[in-house]
Amino acid sequence: MKIIVQKFGGTSVRDPQSREFALNHIKSGLNEGYKVVVVVSAMGRMGDPYATDTLLSLVNGPATLLNEREQDLLLSCGEVISSVVFTNMLLQNGIKATALTGGQAGFRTSQDYTNAKILEMETDRLLNEFESADVVVVTGFQGVAENGDVTTIGRGGSDTSAAALGAALGAEYVDIFTDVEGIMTADPRIAEKARPMSVVTYTEVCNMAYQGAKVIHPRAVEIAMQAKVPMRIRSTYTDGEGTLVTSYPKHRRGSDIQERLVTGIAHVGQITQIKVHAKEGQYDLQTEVFTAMANARISVDFINIYPNGVIYTVSDKDADTAISVLKKLGHDPVVEPNCAKVSVVGAGITGVPGVTAKIVTPLSERGIQILQSADSHTTIWVLVKEKDLVEAVNALHYAFNLHLEDDSATDWMADY
Repeated sequence: MKIIVQKFGGTSVRDPQSREFALNHIKSGLNEGYKVVVVVSAMGRMGDPYATDTLLSLVNGPATLLNEREQDLLLSCGEVISSVVFTNMLLQNGIKATALTGGQAGFRTSQDYTNAKILEMETDRLLNEFESADVVVVTGFQGVAENGDVTTIGRGGSDTSAAALGAALGAEYVDIFTDVEGIMTADPRIAEKARPMSVVTYTEVCNMAYQGAKVIHPRAVEIAMQAKVPMRIRSTYTDGEGTLVTSYPKHRRGSDIQERLVTGIAHVGQITQIKVHAKEGQYDLQTEVFTAMANARISVDFINIYPNGVIYTVSDKDADTAISVLKKLGHDPVVEPNCAKVSVVGAGITGVPGVTAKIVTPLSERGIQILQSADSHTTIWVLVKEKDLVEAVNALHYAFNLHLEDDSATDWMADY
């Protein structure tokens, strides 16, 4: 028995017209001789009746008095509704199908409510369903803890669910259907000349996802990479093959991977930069500041540490709390609100001369101030003011020739 996994996100199942496109992809899989596991998200986005954020708004959203266990019980309903509606559509079209919750499909998780971890997959029930069904529709985003409680596995959880099923079932491949053509060289809403890539490595797409690209959750990619299950990121609304995510050049459809230094430009907006200077004679500033942030449950990023100070960023929504905590410790932080992090991501940039110059030059030529920078072996980050975000992304996208075909994307090296 050959199995494939197809995941359809909220916009792909939000209305009958979108579900019809999804149906055609399922039929294609069946016609190729596969049994199909379909993973569905809740239908739509905020404002749609059964979307996750809409359900949360029924209990006053972030101000709810429900504990996290009870919130998971509510939020899991969106995917349950979606799976049953989707299964009904399949049955109406003469396809043998059945629906399973995450727990019924074998997801065993920790009790970290709203952000549970998958501990084990028990897929006997799902495999048995294929004796009488050709399609099993599984609720994404959820599982069940050892005590029997329903849990959810965090935002992007349906991607993670699909990857986990692909790994556990030894699927031929996992298709992640979305509303874009594949993984783009930058956010097409930001970069005028962003284009889809035909193939990327697991590592490249993980880096893009961690730096702000939202087309797939990095946890899902990591699971697929460990199990060596190929993934494709595809549009629900076309027959295009999308972007293949793999680790093996033998899967390559073109020359995308070969000697590609820069994969793409990613960004994260709505962040605040905070600078803290040590008080006279203070030698434990870094410990004091970051312990205080951890105790306040504030995630910090973009960290630069100096002998007498620290610079870091937090999300705008956490900025007031962070500032209040620092002032209670006797500090007077320097705050730069309304910032954005722009990342140049490339698996092969380590040790290559000219990469940093190629980043700072087009930004300075356009009068874009770089507030902070950092780098790793795969990524160089710059912090800019959010008002400069669109221009910065487009400038860097153009500087590295990412608007051109893949085999031209490293031509900028000829300048050095």
